[in-house]
Amino acid sequence: MREHLIAGGLVLLAGAASALARDPAAETPRLGRPAAPEIVSRLDLTVASDGTGLPPGSGSVVEGRATYTAHCVACHGAAGSGGVADRLTGGIDTLASAKPVKTVASYWPYAPTLFDYIRRAMPLTAPQSLDDRQVYGLVAYLLSIDGIVSADARLDATNLPKIAMPNRSGFVSLEGERFDGNLERGKTPH
Repeated sequence: MREHLIAGGLVLLAGAASALARDPAAETPRLGRPAAPEIVSRLDLTVASDGTGLPPGSGSVVEGRATYTAHCVACHGAAGSGGVADRLTGGIDTLASAKPVKTVASYWPYAPTLFDYIRRAMPLTAPQSLDDRQVYGLVAYLLSIDGIVSADARLDATNLPKIAMPNRSGFVSLEGERFDGNLERGKTPH
């Protein structure tokens, strides 16, 4: 019985593939419509760790402090010290301690991805409502609190990827020269 069901399923799949090969449009569900390129580009917010995807513009620590006061302090507390939402500052050199403090400065490995996260997800009540200048400013302000950038810093797509975050070397890449994607290969038996 099982063999008959499998054979029948294969016949149905072959028939469907044959029909699609003749007229692929005839077999599609015709739901929605293709997104226009300008809509796709507006939704493509990804910024890579090397800074690829950072938009034009810039923001300063002073501008970031004003944006933080207006949009972030209610959740993250004064100077990112914590509130109803996560603490954002401090904690450097605590990750190996009994009570690690994971913050932007202590944990985050790449400054451009901080820009990506803030632009994409913050503020929690209105994600993607901040303009690029405000996001650059917020990144500058948060990094200035822990001395990663100076108090007069202005960040942009050129200098943001050059910032060496304190925990950058705390992450191990799985994308070594010969890594093929298989985590199990090469493990020694216990």
